[in-house]
Amino acid sequence: MGKLTAARIRALNEPGKYYDQHGLILRVAPGGSKQWVWRGTVRGRRRDIGLGAVAYTKLAEARDIAYEYRKLARAGGDPLDLRRTNAVPTFAEAAERVIETRRGGWKGGGFSEENWRSSLQRYAYPHIGSMPVDEITTADLVRVLIPIWHTKRETARKVKTRVGVVMRWTIAEGHRIEDPAGPALAAALPRHGTVRKHLASLPYGELAAALARLDASEKMWRPTVACLWFIAATVVRSGEARLAIWDEIDLDARTWTVPGERTKTSREHVVPLSTVAVAALNEARNYSDGQGLVFVSPTGLTLTNGSLSRFTRDEGFTPHGLRASFRTWCAETGVPREVAEAALAHSAGAVERAYQRSDLLAARREIMDAWAKVLTDTVPAA
Repeated sequence: MGKLTAARIRALNEPGKYYDQHGLILRVAPGGSKQWVWRGTVRGRRRDIGLGAVAYTKLAEARDIAYEYRKLARAGGDPLDLRRTNAVPTFAEAAERVIETRRGGWKGGGFSEENWRSSLQRYAYPHIGSMPVDEITTADLVRVLIPIWHTKRETARKVKTRVGVVMRWTIAEGHRIEDPAGPALAAALPRHGTVRKHLASLPYGELAAALARLDASEKMWRPTVACLWFIAATVVRSGEARLAIWDEIDLDARTWTVPGERTKTSREHVVPLSTVAVAALNEARNYSDGQGLVFVSPTGLTLTNGSLSRFTRDEGFTPHGLRASFRTWCAETGVPREVAEAALAHSAGAVERAYQRSDLLAARREIMDAWAKVLTDTVPAA
């Protein structure tokens, strides 16, 4: 009989290994997660094989698998061969499953999914895409990252994070025990030794001239121009503006309500609309039917972040950098901190949220009207 019971498994919280029968081990990690592991001798060498998380594999099921593994090992076979016949996924297959499971929690109309898939397809799949996940080593991941580690640092950081998520999923699914993307990978990669750069922004006094030059450009699609003005006037994040739909706009109340599923804080954000913002909306309406997306691409789809930054880069700022310009203006003109932070939809601390429950809409409207005057010289009246 085994030494473990369902009740004991539920009660165990102390990190360590707890032994059952047929080589079955319950491993409790320091964070409290619980995994099944089979330990046995395969062709003269000790082998540990993960059997999955306790949450998804019952004790009786784990015992049955452990029994089959021990029986196979004693007959001279390798349990890993049995696992491979039971569809241990390749890295590419595992990545697609991870993308599928995370899809419901992503924001941005599919852009996160697209970015995940494209970055892994371009940088990871050529090296490890066809490898079974239980064969991938830290050395394999170093081969993925080293070619871009110094030349494309931000991309390399994202690929490293995404590969790590996939490998942790394989552990939870019982396909492997150790994480090749853990501390060993961090130790194997060279240090960058540089300070992280902030996204480019302009002094607020230079914004009007820069925006005026963009406004006069004959190369820019007019809804792209309107979207940049709208971001400048509302100081929202680029994705929030690019995915805005007309149903969110109330021109009578002069407000735009960004739903929680599209904000960084996951909370609804009501944005007061100044005359500059309304002027941008009026121009955008000339290219849409007043339904669906506010700012449309030439093909009627969503504008991309690249379609905006491609033009602002030459002027020395990014769409997100407009928020920095606004925040500097707030600091230098005496705008109360809580109003400035509310205008930027920054998340307040727990204590501050407990006592400050107003969205400060009236105060924000006054500030955004004042901010609009910084840009008014180059914007037609609404």
